[in-house]
Amino acid sequence: MTSPIMLRSLQTIVPETPLHQDQVRDVFAQQPGLGRLAKRLVATAFDGSGVRTRHTVLRELDLDAEPDSTHFYDRESGELREPGTRLRNDLYSVEAERLFVAAARQALDSDPEFGADDITHVVTVSCTGFHAPGPDYAIVRGLGLSDAVQRYHLGFMGCYASMPALRCAAQFCAADPDAVVLVVSVELCTLHLRSSEEPDAIIASSLFSDGAAAGIVTARPASGRGFALDRFHTAIAPKGEKDMAWTIGDSGFEMVLSTAVPQIIGDSIQEALRPLYAPEAALGEAFDSGRIGDAVQHWAIHPGGRSILDHVQSGLQLDDAQLEPARDILRDYGNMSSATVLFVLRRLLEDDDVREGDRVSAMAFGPGLTAESALFTVAAPHGDA
Repeated sequence: MTSPIMLRSLQTIVPETPLHQDQVRDVFAQQPGLGRLAKRLVATAFDGSGVRTRHTVLRELDLDAEPDSTHFYDRESGELREPGTRLRNDLYSVEAERLFVAAARQALDSDPEFGADDITHVVTVSCTGFHAPGPDYAIVRGLGLSDAVQRYHLGFMGCYASMPALRCAAQFCAADPDAVVLVVSVELCTLHLRSSEEPDAIIASSLFSDGAAAGIVTARPASGRGFALDRFHTAIAPKGEKDMAWTIGDSGFEMVLSTAVPQIIGDSIQEALRPLYAPEAALGEAFDSGRIGDAVQHWAIHPGGRSILDHVQSGLQLDDAQLEPARDILRDYGNMSSATVLFVLRRLLEDDDVREGDRVSAMAFGPGLTAESALFTVAAPHGDA
């Protein structure tokens, strides 16, 4: 019997500097030149975001510590600065590489059955910076992997990118049953936050944060608990191309995240997900009858924002407990772009109520408007009953 292709050894890391939502809200609301309407929108967006704490690589934003620089925030005047894209990307090159290597090492060290010599592929994911040689190279060098390891980087895809990364890893393992693929996502969204009167920028500033996640995908028999990767599906919403986008400006990367996005996701979620369940008659029937929440026990939904989660829950008729892992990650960590859905998946693995054989639906959304989804099965350790 062929062993399932599994995602295992999931590990997550956040930078040391915390951002407390109420403190960050007050900083953004007090910026000079911000009109009364914009200040009101800042308060509404931050207070209604569903976020309580976030993390950043920018140590100067820790309001409870002495600043180590003033590139982004002048503590004396209280003014947020606008460094150029080059400075932001230079910081990304240093800080992201550190987190890529640390997350990859943590995933490898947490799995006693695999060592550096076992890794055959490295797939890295990020949309918040660029440099070459890139993070895939840094991981090979930092972990002492073989120079012959196949390396792939998925860049600038946005919040859904960890899903195609997992699918890519699963395809490698389907082609070569001995493959062991290290998948690593790092996003430093706070490098691109800025003060603005534009609603898109204000919403982004209330949600986005920094984080890293890594896991191992393999079909080799192993004893660790994880997810069997059953299948994946990609869908593009009929409208929404201009409502979510990620471009490069002179003062950092610029997010377009219109207030229409949650409604577009809610309106299109049924058609986007139907092909994922259709290959299994029981799941397809449950989905078409509005009972997919009964057939699929657990949900790893990318928490792009509280309203997005609300529309997904309503559109799929899920109960509050099924949305709890995503809402918990949003509350404690914010939106870490592509890394976030991996945080939700790890939260599920740590839950004692998530049992072997349970089904898990994962999904993430990004520019396009693209919806990436997957169906997993919680897998017992190899050899267990």
